[in-house]
Amino acid sequence: MDVINIIEKLYKTNDASKEELLYLLDNIDENSKELLIKRANETRKKYYKNKVYMRGLIELTSFCKKNCLYCGLRRHNKNADRYRLTLDEILECVRKGDKLGYKTFVLQGGEDEYFTDDKMVEIIKAIKSEFPDNAITLSLGERSYDSYKKMYDAGADRYLLRHESASKELYESIHPGEPFEKRRNCLKNLKDIGYQSGAGFMVGIPGQTNEDLVNDLRFVKEFEPAMCGIGPFIPHKDTPLRNYEHGSLEKTVICLAIVRLLLPKVLLPATTALSSIDPKGREEGLKAGGNVIMPNLSPMSVRKKYSLYDNKAYILDEDAEYRTMIEQKINEAGYEVEVSRGDNPEFRK
Repeated sequence: MDVINIIEKLYKTNDASKEELLYLLDNIDENSKELLIKRANETRKKYYKNKVYMRGLIELTSFCKKNCLYCGLRRHNKNADRYRLTLDEILECVRKGDKLGYKTFVLQGGEDEYFTDDKMVEIIKAIKSEFPDNAITLSLGERSYDSYKKMYDAGADRYLLRHESASKELYESIHPGEPFEKRRNCLKNLKDIGYQSGAGFMVGIPGQTNEDLVNDLRFVKEFEPAMCGIGPFIPHKDTPLRNYEHGSLEKTVICLAIVRLLLPKVLLPATTALSSIDPKGREEGLKAGGNVIMPNLSPMSVRKKYSLYDNKAYILDEDAEYRTMIEQKINEAGYEVEVSRGDNPEFRK
């Protein structure tokens, strides 16, 4: 086997076996990494040109019933500063975002039972009533098939549910008491209902091996999500994993590039987490095939409270200035902001 040949095969066929992907991750060097990123960028340009899609992120709630070992919102974190946004506050964020040019809103939150199906349907319908042409992405964790269906029928377009890890043992080690199969079943339900469904994983979870990452890459290839969120593990001071090192920018960027080659049309965020571990992290993510950025539209008063991990980048930037700054950075990296819903061309509702 040869790393260069594997990269060229990935580029030409958009596929690689487990053995090839493992060999690639085990043996990649600076020259082959350069080629991988070049091929990923070429593939992204083929389908999306130089466009980068902006999504306005609204963090609904910092309450969560889950106890995931890596997350600052975990229910056993007694130091977490909890909040919930009201419908009026959410609509104010949406109006502000629309004025700034965002045509997709991402409603994200911990798994908070306060936000029942009825409440979510009310929120979705209120947004769609005022902004019928804007897309709504939900990221609210594991819910029942009926719950997902009600929100979809109310007007939600997309749902992002990271699978976190496609290795059962690793997944269950960081999600105490949570069966591995439940997350996969939720992803299947979302796709069956008709959502533009998003999966994704963390790079650098304590105990993670290259074999685990290969499992993630193959899962993503086989599931074929419309979106894929990939970011480095970053520790939070009030969690059991607080003393571990964060995942590496380099390995995260390599995984982004491989996913772009495996799924040429996927919507691939260059996450805030990348910028949180390196000032140029987001630009590196864009160069490796990323084509989505999600600036924060949440009220300034709650942004510090939505603390998934420590040292989050851009947490208190003013929105208008932030939009200008982000567009400038995107342009400097050789890309242009696209003001549209930015649907995956193969997943249209």
